[in-house]
Amino acid sequence: MNLYRDEAVVLRTYRLGEADRIIVLLTAGRGKVRAVAKGVRKTTSRFGSRLEPTSHVALQLYEGRSLHTVTQVETIDNFAAVRGDLDRLSRASTLLEVCDQVAQEEEPNVRLLQMLLGALRALEARDSTLLVPAFFLKLLAAEGTEPMLDACAVCGSGQDLTAFDHAQGGTLCRGHRAGGVPISEAAIDLCRRVLHGGLGAALSEPASVITAEVDMLATRALEVNLERRLRSTHLLDR
Repeated sequence: MNLYRDEAVVLRTYRLGEADRIIVLLTAGRGKVRAVAKGVRKTTSRFGSRLEPTSHVALQLYEGRSLHTVTQVETIDNFAAVRGDLDRLSRASTLLEVCDQVAQEEEPNVRLLQMLLGALRALEARDSTLLVPAFFLKLLAAEGTEPMLDACAVCGSGQDLTAFDHAQGGTLCRGHRAGGVPISEAAIDLCRRVLHGGLGAALSEPASVITAEVDMLATRALEVNLERRLRSTHLLDR
């Protein structure tokens, strides 16, 4: 039998037959993996509650052709404070959705797993308005598509930046702002702090018009990069 062990975060699950589930995992060694957890929906299941979204687990799996099979599970962290708070759980769901979209099947991405675990631990410690948009900005940077925030994406001027163009991937000066969305100097500065060493202080920022601007910019920038809308984020807007 081709058994292997790995560490993972559960991204999502869905039903298979009457008693099984397919578990989508972001693993340390193999990137995104889909695995069957047999009998997990039965009340007698040995590890049903350990394979819920957000769970950080150590697993043993049997490698199959298309679907792997979970044979053992141990909980590393279930992020109880996140699961017990609706706002935090909603933010965590968005993180999981994004990682599910970014991760590639069977392609290791340790950096992405580390970023997700770091975000979940931060969310466990405290709820922050900026945690999700900060994750988006950091992810864009990690993927090589960091927004241009220090100069106009059209002319290169670093003066009087007043708009952001998602097609151009950066800020625009007053002379080239047509086609961009308005953004304040304070919001641009907050994005820079998130990306360049001021993340801890930025996460302490209270909800405001400025944090809302950053949220909108980061969300749209990521959606443009993914070429799809984020379902969990827009459900929260309703």
